[in-house]
Amino acid sequence: MSKSLVSRGRPERAVLVYVNDDDAEDTYVEEELEGLCEAANVEVVGSLRQRLDSPVRATFLGKGKLEELAVVCREVGAEIAIFDGEVSGIQQRNLEDAIKTRVVDRTQLILDIFAKRARTREGMLQVELAQLTTMLPKLMAVYTKFERQKGGIGMRGPGETKLESDRRLVRDRISRLSDELEEVKRHRSQQRASRRKHPFPFATIAGYTSAGKSTLMNRLAGTDLLADAMPFATLDPTTRKIDLPDGYSLFLTDTVGFIRNLPTSLVAAFRSTLEEVTFSDFIIHVVDVSHEGWELQHEAVMETLAELGAAEKPVLTVLNKVDLLVDPNDAFSKREAAEYLTGILDQIPNSVAISAFTGEGVPEFLRAVLRQVQDLLGFVKALVPYSESGLVQDCYDYGRVLVADYREDGIYVEAELVSEMRSKLDRYKVCD
Repeated sequence: MSKSLVSRGRPERAVLVYVNDDDAEDTYVEEELEGLCEAANVEVVGSLRQRLDSPVRATFLGKGKLEELAVVCREVGAEIAIFDGEVSGIQQRNLEDAIKTRVVDRTQLILDIFAKRARTREGMLQVELAQLTTMLPKLMAVYTKFERQKGGIGMRGPGETKLESDRRLVRDRISRLSDELEEVKRHRSQQRASRRKHPFPFATIAGYTSAGKSTLMNRLAGTDLLADAMPFATLDPTTRKIDLPDGYSLFLTDTVGFIRNLPTSLVAAFRSTLEEVTFSDFIIHVVDVSHEGWELQHEAVMETLAELGAAEKPVLTVLNKVDLLVDPNDAFSKREAAEYLTGILDQIPNSVAISAFTGEGVPEFLRAVLRQVQDLLGFVKALVPYSESGLVQDCYDYGRVLVADYREDGIYVEAELVSEMRSKLDRYKVCD
């Protein structure tokens, strides 16, 4: 497996390399990569940028920039060069040959952070699968020129044997990890089915990494999830029952944070975790509205939801961290912030503004969630026989009972219930 970036001692020194064609995104892209480096315990000692529509096929950078990068790495004593993009095995080999410094791409950096954060068996399996899946196409880059020969008479030897052996070992391990994750996926499906036996509405918190999802979950459920400002502070989904105003309830699941250009190997490995959103009745999309790149982050999350097959799910957008928009002692800034928020709320349908940290706007948010839940409920009139009185208790537990009249021939109930609960009362429905 590739060497970890997470140092147990001093941070590794890195030069960051950017290749993009849109200067409007420069600040956002730079801040994000620097944040990932901080999360991976990497010290940024320099940076370099080249304007290109797409990376150079063989070396990612043009010849002049490649020479410049070699000089920068040497002058600042960099141990690694981190590229804000996906570097192929051939590109990585050519880059390292040219700059004499280890090369890491954005995908490897993200995977390294995931490896650091993983705590559960499922999380560790998913990270290792993603790392190996990413490594397999790059294996060729670690072999010497002789070992990379295609073979043939006079060319067959230990190099090619070693390469094929390593490839086979990685493929075998990927296969075993996939089998283990399938078992985990079956277990997760059983958990979902078990929760569905309790017919509450289901919602999933989704959002860009560091948007404040875990902070919101902690406030709503009284949990003690790690709510770190670092990217990907938590990896494992957590589900809790949340009580809403007027006696309503729902199940709420917190998920791993999204990021722009989420590595394909990561989406594949974490699919069973990310797919929590596809099993929910609606999605609570948390957006860090204080971040200058919030629109790009919002777009990245919506693209990932579409990739997961959840694009048609109802979405309640939560504009979080409003407390960071303004200096509370500056009245003019307060007015500007209010106008700014109003503009965004008008722009995004079904949205609310809150601070999960201070609690500002949370009552309005809960009322918005309540409206989503009420949209999922249907009104039912039923006459339940006393032999099935447990169903009436279920109506209280999993819905909202408006009328309960104990009559001679049974219990007359008027209630708002989710579809699973309504189906249980179908045979006892009363028509007007």
